[in-house]
Amino acid sequence: MMHPPSSCGEGSEPGAVTVWQTARMEAVLLACGLGATAIGTWRGYVNARAVVAPLAHPAAEQARVRQAARSLVAAIAWLVIALYGLFLVASAEAAT
Repeated sequence: MMHPPSSCGEGSEPGAVTVWQTARMEAVLLACGLGATAIGTWRGYVNARAVVAPLAHPAAEQARVRQAARSLVAAIAWLVIALYGLFLVASAEAAT
């Protein structure tokens, strides 16, 4: 049985506080996972678009190549964050 924190004191069930904290942790994991997935996916898309844009107009400038490489690394990093967000969502769902 889940009790709010105010009713979890002396004389209440021993596992009541644990159940309440677990329910809150599931909500935190779900919210963080969804947030990381949304932000990571969006930023990954934006950085991947920055990588593909110079390919439409090829130029031999070394600076553009470096910028494209940086954007590619950033896109991959943001997509890894998005995947971690999906892992957090799955963890929250598995805890229920």
